[in-house]
Amino acid sequence: MEIKLRKVGIIGVGHVGAHVAFSLVTQGLVDELVLVDINNQKAISERHDLLDATTYLPHRINVIAGEYEDLGDCDIIVNSVGKISESRDRLDELQQSVDMVDSYIKKVMDAGFNGIIINITNPCDIIAYHIQKVTGLPHNQVFGTGTGLDSSRFRNVMAQSTGIDHKSIIGYSLGEHGDSQMIPWSAVNLGGKPLSELEKERPETFGNLDKKDITYRTIKGGWFTYEGKKCTEFGIASTAARFIKGIYHDEKFVTTASTLLEGEYGEEGLYISIPVVVGKNGVEDKYELNLTEEELKEFKDSCSVVKENMSKIK
Repeated sequence: MEIKLRKVGIIGVGHVGAHVAFSLVTQGLVDELVLVDINNQKAISERHDLLDATTYLPHRINVIAGEYEDLGDCDIIVNSVGKISESRDRLDELQQSVDMVDSYIKKVMDAGFNGIIINITNPCDIIAYHIQKVTGLPHNQVFGTGTGLDSSRFRNVMAQSTGIDHKSIIGYSLGEHGDSQMIPWSAVNLGGKPLSELEKERPETFGNLDKKDITYRTIKGGWFTYEGKKCTEFGIASTAARFIKGIYHDEKFVTTASTLLEGEYGEEGLYISIPVVVGKNGVEDKYELNLTEEELKEFKDSCSVVKENMSKIK
């Protein structure tokens, strides 16, 4: 009998990739971790740092500073190459990100990879679409973190605004992982109680929420973080780790992720974030919320932005 070890590869171990690695090992989610970076010494150093922590980790972990060819038998690969644009426009990272993916993806596929790819690299939706296109992997096996992070930011802002714990708040940000994302307020509930009902029943707490400000703080949350530290790392690392946990434990949990639309919300042919079910096969199902007419227009406007930007790949 041979027991299959849980093996994850991370391509790009800068601020984001390194913290994804740290989140995975401290939560005990993987047995083997392969770190690959264009700067091999960075991968080597991150490996040493992680191994220095092994005495205090939940279980033993094997960390390798490897090459693209070492990723062939990974269950999951996290793509986190690139860097944040100083212009604060994720689209400015597009061609650089496409070129970086194209520089290595054939080596990974030639090594026999047939697992799940989670994309973090910005612009997240377009790069996830590009990875699925060039790899030919089933679309459920390639998805982007997308507004999984933005939905966490939304719940964080809502928790601060209402005093209710994050985990009791159900609500999402949909659309582009960028400025055109939108909040479907009609789908927000707290402990199973629709926000629309709470606004009427408890106006002193829920009736005066500044939805415009909450939406703004959600959309710009990453830049608020970037302002003082010139990177974002903890939030996105936790988001990626949550996806990986859901895959390995076949949780069938609902979150938002950037996935291929095939007629959902009247849209198709692009990757963008909607509620999805995540399990051992990646994105196993997609949910269509009953959006209001205005919300559906906002979502479609966001789709239009992504479609327009897709055409800019050279």
